Amino acid sequence: MPKILLKNIAGIISGKVYGSGDTIISDLLYDSRRIVSPSGSLFFALVGDRHNGHDYIPELYRNGVKSFIVSELPAAIEKFDDTCFVLVNNTLDALQKLAEYNRTLFKGELISITGSNGKTITKEWAFQVLAGKYSIVRSPRSYNSQIGVPLSIWLLDENFDIGIIEAGISKPGEMEKLEKIIKPDIGIITNIGEAHQQNFSSLTQKVDEKLLLFKNARVIIYCSDYKLIDDRIKSNCLGNEKKTFTWSHNKNADLRITDITPGKTKTDIIAEFKGESKEISIPFVDKASIENAIHVWCLSIYLDQAEASIKKAMISIDPVAMRLEQKKGINNCTLINDAYNSDMGSLSIALDFLNLQNQNRKKTLILSDIFQSGRVEEELYREVSSLIKAKGIDRLIGIGEAISKYKGLFSGEKQFFRSTSEFIDEFKPGNFNDEAILLKGARDFRFEDISGLLEKQSHQTVLEIDLDAMVHNLNYFRSKLKPNTRVMVMVKAFSYGSGTYEIANMLQYQDVDYLAVAYSDEGVELRKAGITMPIMVMNPLADNFENILRFNLEPEIYSFNILDEFLIKIKRSGFTSFPFHIKLDTGMHRLGFLPVEVDVLIEKLLSNPELFVKSIFTHLAASDEPEHDKFTDNQVSLFEELSGRIINNFDYPVIRHVLNSAGIERHPRYMFDMVRLGIGLYGISSLNPGKLLNTGTFKTTVSQVKQIPANKSVGYGRKGVEAYKREIAILPVGYADGFNRKLGNGIGQCYTKGRMVPVVGNICMDMCMIDVTGINSKVGDEVEIFGKHNPVTTLAEKIDTIPYEILTAISERVKRIYFHE
Repeated sequence: MPKILLKNIAGIISGKVYGSGDTIISDLLYDSRRIVSPSGSLFFALVGDRHNGHDYIPELYRNGVKSFIVSELPAAIEKFDDTCFVLVNNTLDALQKLAEYNRTLFKGELISITGSNGKTITKEWAFQVLAGKYSIVRSPRSYNSQIGVPLSIWLLDENFDIGIIEAGISKPGEMEKLEKIIKPDIGIITNIGEAHQQNFSSLTQKVDEKLLLFKNARVIIYCSDYKLIDDRIKSNCLGNEKKTFTWSHNKNADLRITDITPGKTKTDIIAEFKGESKEISIPFVDKASIENAIHVWCLSIYLDQAEASIKKAMISIDPVAMRLEQKKGINNCTLINDAYNSDMGSLSIALDFLNLQNQNRKKTLILSDIFQSGRVEEELYREVSSLIKAKGIDRLIGIGEAISKYKGLFSGEKQFFRSTSEFIDEFKPGNFNDEAILLKGARDFRFEDISGLLEKQSHQTVLEIDLDAMVHNLNYFRSKLKPNTRVMVMVKAFSYGSGTYEIANMLQYQDVDYLAVAYSDEGVELRKAGITMPIMVMNPLADNFENILRFNLEPEIYSFNILDEFLIKIKRSGFTSFPFHIKLDTGMHRLGFLPVEVDVLIEKLLSNPELFVKSIFTHLAASDEPEHDKFTDNQVSLFEELSGRIINNFDYPVIRHVLNSAGIERHPRYMFDMVRLGIGLYGISSLNPGKLLNTGTFKTTVSQVKQIPANKSVGYGRKGVEAYKREIAILPVGYADGFNRKLGNGIGQCYTKGRMVPVVGNICMDMCMIDVTGINSKVGDEVEIFGKHNPVTTLAEKIDTIPYEILTAISERVKRIYFHE
């Protein structure tokens, strides 16, 4: 990455300097939580619909950052000693202008990849295949947005021969901006699909928008079997004749695929290029991997790589870890597995995720040698050392010849091993206790062997939780809110079966305003796991007020009895003021003060100044049911009148809230000051299910496959009799795991080998059986109980219940695995 004087940056982005501009800038920041080198960092105070980077300037200043790009100056600018502010009209525009400038300095080849699917894998495989010949810099993970692209372009400098940059768009107009920043020499478009289609009038419009990236490129590489892409390029949609490098299964192309032979672990691909037969093998057999690999093959041929070099590199491409994987580890540890690649960009991202794990104070990094960095080794590991120190990592375990050679560069608690086998030989489980451990290694180091030692063992049935999908769902509901509306998220009942501190950590990182739990024990567990944000307890018990006060939890008060108990406790404990939340019963007829009790409640509040009313709320009885909308309107009207009477007696602001997930979508006019997001976070919506992403996948593997003769029963009670010969797979999941017994005997289905198959016989406590006749099922095959292919809403409908019941029934003995890109 370049190093530029701040005053020179101000000139590039047409900004006005306030303070000294003599600082040398090397790092660009837009997230206050990702500081690496404060003195050399430049923070861009980006402004969005629901966030304002200017709000984080004091925090950044306290953490050592002294250089800022702003669109408004701080009110008390004189308080920021030795600090430089550069004032611009729009901070995102300024970030993009700076990236545009840096692109003009880069003299190497710039390759850019777009498309609906496969961008990141194609980029990573292109890097793997070409890294032996060139010094390459590439976008970190999926940095392909209006912010991610400029940050990627900033990494370009004279040390690199090639840059590989992803570009993604979600609506018209975005690619034109990215093209000005990237200005690719070589373009690859992988394919076109339905992703983000809601923002485009047609697939044709989407293709045309994506192709704008290549309007000044030297060549476009693509598969001409995608007719729409082929037609739009050939129809001159870019306004000029464009050189192409095409590949095809079916017709003439620069590279014509003549044969694809998948095996058990690899695929052989034969093609014709300029009248000669060419052949590669790749260590994957799925269709998507084959397509991605052929794009990389085309790129290698276009760059005139030697045939033998291409063949050797293609058979050696590694899987791309698209997600960080979080699991429970031994001895109360948390294990984060990112053991498929190791580079500086992904290391920084992984360390940020490690630091989210507030449940373990100690943070340990197990790191392998970093390959193919294009850097001088000593300089590389010096930077690694600085990064680890900046991220506050407590212990480093380095594995590999190179990192061991430079162990003197690292400070703090550290150990080094020449190889993975040496680490395993000396491994003692007792050396790892109550810590968060990040495994970050290049594929060659086989860190999966270390993961097996550190992972808490459990059976094969798991619930996978996609944290990125949760963030997407959170942001979808946030997009429905007014800018100042707060968000409370329900994490009661083990976060609807998804976990406790794992979900709360993510929500705290996403700056949610409040969490809500059902009982104080849940809140105490979150506090012990390092969650510091406000937590409301919805069902407080008098016996638990001691812990509520001790752990700074905020109780819901719904009756005079519980109010009196609470008042006694806070007075005895010496509190002069303690926050709590009032619940009003406006028609749900569950917990809450009735309308006739409000006047007495006001008198009690006014006579006891120790009671600090943080919020007033009610619970809508039927916010998701249109036939009851009149009842909902009456509830809200009553709430507004009752809460207004209470609030008028206080000279401080009191938050009001009524809307749950369904209410946010169906009744946005009743937003008040805060909303309560529950089931919607987990991907369930009765109004707009297509807008939300699946967050949980409940899956297992086949334990045994057997042939069952005609007219023979299966399982308890001799159910599941059929008049034909069948093949049955036995799964290690039963009703004790949360697979509802009512889904037996053909009512429920599972997804495996690309098909939905019925459950056979009664579901047992720890096992169940499915009919896999004719699909060649084998021991170890994956089976989805619910998830993307078999939605939890479908299971709920089959047994006449609601998704809440299905989700919260998943037993805690089922291992939760958390993914984060």
